Amino acid sequence: MKECRTGLFENGLIWFGAGVSIAEILTGTYLAPLGFQKGIAAILLGHLIGCVLLFLAGVIGGKVRQSAMETVKMSFGQKGCLFFAALNVLQLVGWTAIMIYDGALAADGILNLGRPIWCLVIGALILLWIVVGITNLGKLNVVAMTALFFLTLILCKVIFGDYQAASVLGDESMTFGAAVELSVAMPLSWLPLISDYTREAKAPVKASAISALVYGVVSCWMYMIGMGAAIYTGEYDISVIMVKAGLGVAGLLIVVFSTVTTTFLDAYSAGISSESLCSKIKGKPAAMVVAVLGTVGAMVYPMDNITDFLYLIGSVFAPMIAVQIADFFVLKRDVGKEKLYLPNLVVWLIGFILYRILMLMDIPVGNTLPDMAFTMLLCVIVGKLKMGKSIRI
Repeated sequence: MKECRTGLFENGLIWFGAGVSIAEILTGTYLAPLGFQKGIAAILLGHLIGCVLLFLAGVIGGKVRQSAMETVKMSFGQKGCLFFAALNVLQLVGWTAIMIYDGALAADGILNLGRPIWCLVIGALILLWIVVGITNLGKLNVVAMTALFFLTLILCKVIFGDYQAASVLGDESMTFGAAVELSVAMPLSWLPLISDYTREAKAPVKASAISALVYGVVSCWMYMIGMGAAIYTGEYDISVIMVKAGLGVAGLLIVVFSTVTTTFLDAYSAGISSESLCSKIKGKPAAMVVAVLGTVGAMVYPMDNITDFLYLIGSVFAPMIAVQIADFFVLKRDVGKEKLYLPNLVVWLIGFILYRILMLMDIPVGNTLPDMAFTMLLCVIVGKLKMGKSIRI
């Protein structure tokens, strides 16, 4: 049977949907104290760092035709992979709940039906996306993404066209380095997922490039909308801005479908990662369970500030992907047949601890870049001392 592979356009649509996100708009509001010019600089620099890493992660999985967590075996061994797969499933369940919570909260601000009702509506739509499946979403995604594109243009017009003067001035409550790190955090959160999609691509390297580029541009756009909303309107709640602007149904569609197209990827990848934990688990049913758990979590628990969650993701997965990049592109080795590859696990642990230490410092480029540079260098040094099996790239 001929395999069904995704094209560049389909991969671009997937990551457009990932970028158009209420969570990214909300994160952008945190950068408002920097002022508009410094805020834009931080957004662009952070996304440049994060999206280069996103591209490299996509290439690894795309080249070997393996899911994100399957590629982790190549650096940490079969048992080491289970540790990261379990952490990835947990963070994706968390993301699913956070995204549904944010989307329901914003939707309820536009049309007051109650947050639990909106959680159920969004959860049901995510289940529909999962049932349709990643390789069959073509026409559905085209319609959804086209609508989101035009609706987001309207939102930009409202924020940047209808308000004349900045109402929030720059202050010292947010440093430039912290803003860069918050901008890196979103693309970094997708690192343990991108291979789940590039492995299905006809041209994995080109698909990785398109995915990272589209996501980077759209994510920067969302950050700027959030930051602009806070600076120019004085509002940190995007639903309030939509109501004031009279967007009504259009605003509601932006909120609901942007939440669905982003959160679908979280739930779907949680299902794929679950397959790495147990061979009996099937990706699609597991993804549906994650969507249900996320919906219930969003209905029960308040999730209003996600900055600590973003930093935790960075501290776990930045050194992990640093080790993978060093192994795949520099050392060209595969230790996937070993049960547990301790040298790389020790390198990862050092990278994790260093990340947490660097969080206490104000570094202009954020702490992800220096942490990953050190972790990659350490991995290469240790790897040269203890060479593994070579892989063909």
